[in-house]
Amino acid sequence: MARILLIEDSPTDTAVLTQLLERNGHEVLAASSAEDGIETCKREQPDLVLMDVVLPGMNGFQATRALGRDGGTKEIPVLIVSTKGMETDQAWGMRQGAKGYLVKPVKEDVLINEVNRLLGAAG
Repeated sequence: MARILLIEDSPTDTAVLTQLLERNGHEVLAASSAEDGIETCKREQPDLVLMDVVLPGMNGFQATRALGRDGGTKEIPVLIVSTKGMETDQAWGMRQGAKGYLVKPVKEDVLINEVNRLLGAAG
């Protein structure tokens, strides 16, 4: 079981992703903004971060970059899960330090496989 921080401003997506992750044995922490997510990540040290891109205030690309530059969080892999599915978005997300990029709506098996891949790489 891993502790996964979900940074997502949509209550619906938060509920769906939380249920999906918990059903697969993970503990889920949630934050509804990038700023809250960064603070939660520093405080809780999760095993993985799932990051939305379209967030109020700071966007997910900026938050991913901030986590990657912080000595206390740079080792925590970030998986972007966003409706922004263009190749340019995906390439930009990876350039900000994300270790993976999935486009919503995401299938459960695809998400869990990617989560397991990143947890395996991190562990």
